[in-house]
Formats: sequence, C-alpha cells, structure tokens
Amino acid sequence: MITLDSIRKPVAAELEAYAAFVERQFTAEGELLSEMLTHALTARGKGIRPLLVLLSAALNAPVKGASTGRRACLAAMLVEMIHVASLIHDDVIDEADTRRGRPSVNAIWQSHRAVLLGDYVLSRNLAIGLQSGQFDLVTHICGAMATLCEGEVLQAECVGKREMTRRSYLDIIYKKTACLLGVSASAGALAVGATRDKVALMRRFGEAVGMAFQIQDDLLDFRPDARTGKPAGNDLREGKITLPLLAVLERSDETRRTELLAALGRCRDDEASVEYLREAVEREGGVAFAAEVMRGYVSRAVEMLAEYEPSDCRKALADLCAYIAERDC
Repeated sequence: MITLDSIRKPVAAELEAYAAFVERQFTAEGELLSEMLTHALTARGKGIRPLLVLLSAALNAPVKGASTGRRACLAAMLVEMIHVASLIHDDVIDEADTRRGRPSVNAIWQSHRAVLLGDYVLSRNLAIGLQSGQFDLVTHICGAMATLCEGEVLQAECVGKREMTRRSYLDIIYKKTACLLGVSASAGALAVGATRDKVALMRRFGEAVGMAFQIQDDLLDFRPDARTGKPAGNDLREGKITLPLLAVLERSDETRRTELLAALGRCRDDEASVEYLREAVEREGGVAFAAEVMRGYVSRAVEMLAEYEPSDCRKALADLCAYIAERDC
C-alpha cells in the first residue's frame, strides 16, 4: 500500500529544511496571536502542496541538491500558507467547529478572531515573499489567491440557488483546489530554473492532480467509513451539489430531480434526508461515475510524467497520484 511517508522519502531532507524555514518565518508577537498561529500551523494536515513543490523541484533540478535551496523552501511556504489561510476562512464561512478532528480556530476563539488570523497569515506570507526579492515566485504563486476567492463565491452562488451544472462544478473545483495544486507543481519547477515548457507541463500535471484530489474529497463525503475528521454527508448538510449527486441529478427525470433537490433542502436539519441522499447517490450510480472521472484525471497526470526520465522523484509523484485515488482520509 502506498503511504505518504514512502512518497516523502526522496525529499525527506528538503521537507526538514522547509519545516525549519516555516518555523523561523512564522512567529507572532503577543500571546493570543502566537497561540492561534501555532494551533493553525499544527493542523495543516497532509502537506500535499509543499510536498508537490519539493518533488517537482527535485524532479526538475539541473543538478542533484539544487532543490534544497531557499527558493524551493520559499515556494513551498507561499503555497502552503495561502492554503492555511483559506482553510481558516472556510471554517468561518461554513461555521465549522472542527478541522481534521480538532477544534477549528473559530470554534476556540470565535469567528472575528479567526478572520483576523487568516488575514495575518496571508499578509505575513506576502510580506516574506516580497522581502525575499524572489518576485518571479511571488507573482507566479500569489495570483492563485484571487482564483480561490472566485471559486468560493461561485460555489456560494450555486448553493444559494440550489443548482449546479457540470461546467460550473468543474470550474469551482478548479478554482478552489486544482489551481493552487497546479501552481504548487509549477512553482517547484520555476524555483530551480526549469524551462518554460517544463514549468507549464508541471502546472498541467498539478492541476490534473488537484481535480482528482477534490473529486475524491467529494466522494469521501458519501462514505460513512472515511477518516476525514468530518462527519459523512457534511457537503449535503451545507447544501452543496458535488459530482456524485450531480451525476444522479443529470440522469433523473424532472419528478425525480425535484425529489432529490427537496431532500437536499432538508439536509441541514434532518439526518434522515442526509442518509436518504447518500444511499440514493450510491444506488443510482453517482459514486461510481464520479470515481471514474477522478481516475481519468489521475491517469492524465501520470501520463505527463513520461516526459521525465525514470527516477525516485518521478516514481514518488506517480505514487502520489495513486495515493490520491486510494485515500480514505
């Protein structure tokens, strides 16, 4: 079985250097801010984005060891802290009390402080990037912040109207997830001086990985045995139409579609409706369809790696693709 530990092995030294870099850069004055920051930074989860940066840097490095430099660490920090800030803000928007099985920042310190912490992480991140003088990396990475916000607004609009099209869904998951993973992979290549073509290739690779990652996330919401740190059916409680449900809606006649959407409208306050929809989506092929789409993105990502000679880093990136398709947390 593929594990994240095995995927991390080729860049173990780089990950240590990155962790030390973040610890040096992200300190805060004042007991409260420091405590909040520590809580947020120790709940980052799997670290997929910095791992993607560092594996891409190692894969594209012109000489062995070039990926251990400050530019690669900076790129990994920039993408990860954008992600951290977005999670803090997401939990406020969703009124989420937990994050990966731990109390969320807003649950402990209330929403207004959580918003300020997210703003602090973003502003500190940008300040560090600008002070470094690595303007190509800062420009390349920080444009993703606006895209993330666009994705959140588009999703909120679709939830409010209780409607979703395949095009809107793919646009949302690209903006919310795939864009930053694409930027992560391409930033690693850019950090070590890869050619423009290789930077573009790694961006497409990361975007395919990101699309698969988000679809798998949406699939896990329909699995009661998933170890996500959130209760199954959370997306349904929030009124979100993700690909498994969307696939069933697309195949349904008007009467059935009306029934399903009515059940979705009751999910926030009615656990029976959550269970009804989960079972209906499984029974009517929505889960199987979404899994097939997810595997298509994984295959596309793996095919792109054929542009590189076999190496431990290429294998680790291929294993990361497989891990994303198989994960249950």
